[in-house]
Amino acid sequence: MAASTLSAKQNEHATKATHEKKLDQLAEVAVKVGLGLAAGQELVMTASLDAAPLARRITEHAYRAGASLVTTLFSDDEATLMRYRFAPDESFDHAPKWLYDGMGAAFRNGSARLAITGANPALLSKEDPAKVGRANRAVSQAYQPALELIVRHAINWTIVASATPAWAAAVFPDDPPDGALARLWDAIFETTRINQDDPVSAWKAHDASLQRRASFLNEKRYAALHYRGPGTDFRLGLADDHLWLGGGTTAGNGLYCIPNMPTEEVFTTPHKDRADGTVTATKPLSYQGTMIEGIRVRFEEGRIVEAHATKGEEVLKNLIGTDEGARRLGEVALVPHSSPIASSGMIFLNTLFDENAASHIALGRAYTSCLRDGDKLTPEQLAAKGANDSIIHVDWMIGSDKLDIDGITSSGAAEALMRQGEWA
Repeated sequence: MAASTLSAKQNEHATKATHEKKLDQLAEVAVKVGLGLAAGQELVMTASLDAAPLARRITEHAYRAGASLVTTLFSDDEATLMRYRFAPDESFDHAPKWLYDGMGAAFRNGSARLAITGANPALLSKEDPAKVGRANRAVSQAYQPALELIVRHAINWTIVASATPAWAAAVFPDDPPDGALARLWDAIFETTRINQDDPVSAWKAHDASLQRRASFLNEKRYAALHYRGPGTDFRLGLADDHLWLGGGTTAGNGLYCIPNMPTEEVFTTPHKDRADGTVTATKPLSYQGTMIEGIRVRFEEGRIVEAHATKGEEVLKNLIGTDEGARRLGEVALVPHSSPIASSGMIFLNTLFDENAASHIALGRAYTSCLRDGDKLTPEQLAAKGANDSIIHVDWMIGSDKLDIDGITSSGAAEALMRQGEWA
């Protein structure tokens, strides 16, 4: 064998070994830090078929951590497309409620939840938007009882990402398939701190930093935020007795978890009736296999009264028409433009990453954990404090290096909170 051929094979072997080690570290961090899995606890995991290698590593680390049972539900993009091509029209108003009821039962019985994201961001971009909207609405309704436990942080849960060929091709369309996949994995390892010497310790330090930022905002007790930037002039009131959170949280079952990996945000609950002005998105939104670009909406008294998009406008309008709460906000999050994800210069076309590259807002259901004693309040009490209710929760990005944000005190005074996308 020629020396050059031998050297190439050695390099290929070394690269593969390095990738396998990082994949294993990502799985370990997901279980130990993200999920905070307890010995004896069951785990319910969802993943696509392309994410099976990471799912298997997570399964191994979960059992090593003492999991009593790991159950993984795999999805398949090709099977999803077959539905849109061959299923009868009436099927799009149905979802497997029995499956979501089972997941809800598992959570009520103490199971943890882990989702591996990495779907094709444009999977359904060529399908009928009306059917996409109907199918999404059916899933949202069926998943509601289980989602309630996640939104209330009754259980420990987390989301991590796996690079997949379709996702990589969407992010790096000019690269060959293997190169695109390698680049996307590199970006995932970098932004989830796997490339650091001790990823577990790095995550704990990062978590502590986010907690300090949230504590600062909780001491300030701003009544509202005022956003100004290109295409954006927007005032957003905060819910009564709101709490800022960042990084990890102690779930209702007493276990500490970091729900999103990566995460760079501090976030809270806005008041559902106190949003006024115009907001323009700074990044595209990948929603249930459809790309929505150039979002621009206008709020009056908390409600979207105008909605436009340069691409995917019909899907956007179907989204905000899901229910009354879908036109109102359930989350506001602040992220500095210098975050590692923004600094990468990439648009990931995946909300888990892109929302952590920019300050963002979320349409739909509020996190009750972002209110004082929120998990103990009735729906009527939550609504009275301004918490929004909906069967959806969809984040979209409005931050950039041109965005200024003021914190508005209870007396009406404005204080510089962010300038040109950075903490002031």
